[in-house]
Amino acid sequence: MKNILNVALVGLVLAFLSCKSTKYEAMFENTEPKLISDQFKFTEGPATDKSGNVYFTDQPNDKIYVWDWKTDKIELFSDKTGRANGTYFDENDRLITCSDNEGEIWKIGKDKSVEVLSKGFEGKRLNGPNDLWLDGNGGIYFTDPLYERDYWENFKVEIPEKNLYYRNKDGKITKLETFVQPNGIIGSISQKKLYVSDIDAGKTYVYDILGDGKLSEKKLFCEMGSDGMTLDKEGNIYITGDGVTVFNSRGEKVHHIKIPEDWTGNITFGGEKNNILFITASKSVYTLPTKTSALK
Repeated sequence: MKNILNVALVGLVLAFLSCKSTKYEAMFENTEPKLISDQFKFTEGPATDKSGNVYFTDQPNDKIYVWDWKTDKIELFSDKTGRANGTYFDENDRLITCSDNEGEIWKIGKDKSVEVLSKGFEGKRLNGPNDLWLDGNGGIYFTDPLYERDYWENFKVEIPEKNLYYRNKDGKITKLETFVQPNGIIGSISQKKLYVSDIDAGKTYVYDILGDGKLSEKKLFCEMGSDGMTLDKEGNIYITGDGVTVFNSRGEKVHHIKIPEDWTGNITFGGEKNNILFITASKSVYTLPTKTSALK
């Protein structure tokens, strides 16, 4: 009887801990997103450098700006970006950009020097690289949907599929999977997970990362697509579109952050401790302090 009671007690403790772990407690009470600036045409692609400053794009205006967390001010970083959309910093603090004017991937140094990393796939122009994530081994996972831009000149579709790709450290690009319209992407080096949104299908998928550019079969994570995504240290994922919707690691909706804009495009963590959500939304950017921080 004693053994049975002990087993039952252990079961109750585990159940309690399991329920407790599902609770989302990352937000401060009575704290709303703070408008930093609304001077832009359409903001996208926030990425955080090693100092905690956030770089983001105003794609229609072909500009990249930087938010300095110390001063809470925004300054122009570059006005020659190749129409950068999604961005991510590499291990050397250089900004890797989805520059879709010519369907390219760029590397931009802090001195504003530019190196074009990729011009196409198998001799064909990419549709328009949209968002990307770096795996820590020199590899780049990136999405290539098709959103025809009014600034493209003499554009014709050379790749009818909308794909997820992997560019390895030697520059070789491999097609990994085809979607309806792949968009937001984020991963975790520590958890060896990759999340990819199929925005027009209204779904987000998760993969196990098995090696450089090698993924498990995709699994449905949640029935919601996303323009951009980020992860916190508890494994919660932040999905954008109608404001910001937060899902826990099991794909359960746990929170919603209302943003007073028509569309919320992307999100990341920034600041000295990487605990401030930086949100790009239509013509504006917002910040929101949290009790959590970015997942590596």
